[in-house]
Amino acid sequence: MNKQNKSTIEIVKTGLAKRRAKENRFKKMGLVAVLLGLSMLAILLVSIVSTGMPAFTQTVLKLDVTFESELFPKQELTREVLNQKVDLYGLVKKTLREKFPEVKSRRDKKALYSLVSKGASYQIRDMLIDDHSLIGKTVSIWVLADDEVDSLIKGSKSADDSKLNAKQQSWLKVFQKEVSVKTQFNWDFLSNGDSREPEQSGIKGAMVGSLFVVLITIALSFPIGVAAAIYLEEFAKPSRWNDFIEININNLAAVPSIVFGLLGLAIYINIMDMPRSAPLVAGLVLTLMTLPTIIIASRAALKSVPSSLREAALGLGASKMQMIFHHVLPQAMPGMLTGTIIGMAQALGETAPLLMIGMVSFIVDIPQNIFDPATVLPVQIYLWSDSPEQAFLERTAAAIMILLAFLVVMNLTAVWLRKKFEKRW
Repeated sequence: MNKQNKSTIEIVKTGLAKRRAKENRFKKMGLVAVLLGLSMLAILLVSIVSTGMPAFTQTVLKLDVTFESELFPKQELTREVLNQKVDLYGLVKKTLREKFPEVKSRRDKKALYSLVSKGASYQIRDMLIDDHSLIGKTVSIWVLADDEVDSLIKGSKSADDSKLNAKQQSWLKVFQKEVSVKTQFNWDFLSNGDSREPEQSGIKGAMVGSLFVVLITIALSFPIGVAAAIYLEEFAKPSRWNDFIEININNLAAVPSIVFGLLGLAIYINIMDMPRSAPLVAGLVLTLMTLPTIIIASRAALKSVPSSLREAALGLGASKMQMIFHHVLPQAMPGMLTGTIIGMAQALGETAPLLMIGMVSFIVDIPQNIFDPATVLPVQIYLWSDSPEQAFLERTAAAIMILLAFLVVMNLTAVWLRKKFEKRW
């Protein structure tokens, strides 16, 4: 009998040892999977940050520009007057020729001029508008360098890989010897709209467009989504029609986003004749896309409120409307807000539906209202990623960093709302 019991105990111990070994192997596999995922995420973030950080600095060159009085008309120097009657980029060219008088051939002059961005004329124009007393003086001005000069100075490209030829690099060394080259924070990247010239391109237009789109989306989707959730959860009686609605709401949450873009193109643009590339249309399209997410999250928040709260309110004489809006809705609002912010974060990162309504267009001007042509951050990233210049590659990564920062802030806000207002029953 003892031998039989001993044999049984040994069998159990052997089985337990195997089970524990399997559990340990499973734990290790899970840990390896987590570490692998985190390492891939870290590699991605390091790659984006290392590529994008140079976009936040810009190379400038110092030129001693002489504003000869005879070059300027004797009238108020407004933006229009300077654009139409004064060749400010010609003034930059003249300054470069005077700095390098040995440059004679037309080809060499063209190569010399290309060291300076064409945006230098806009810098000079804005300086003259702010200070008319510069006329008749020689002033040292730091002007934007061309994107190839910028890449070479910041080390994004080596001298062998640069498109600058040997003469251009020798002229650039003269600037360096005179301490007439420096890198500074690239405010233009945050204050300009898009441009064909990498060194002049900025992200402000896309940021303003994204802001308009998100505001329109949240203004429409939140009240509609919450109202639909309240009706389905509190008022709708079980029926085939309500079951059909619920099934389709769940199905819409899984529909590819580009389908909503096609729907917006067909209804808002082709039928209702709304303007293409407008934040208003984009907001309407993203409202359709985020409504299922908000409705589902809002219904889950309403279900989490205990029925005893409803019964207590009704027992004290409250009407059903008073019970919902005075007691149930305040308790469910944190979950609703959390779901809404997650939906907005998803909408902020969408590209496909916006491409269908024309927001892929090249937009230089910063939108002033919801009817102006505009683009958004994801579409701007898509446009820049298709450009071959190294400077646009840096700006693509920098724009991704800004977009990720927005998404992280929105998701942290959702977590904070959940932790702050969540009640446990």
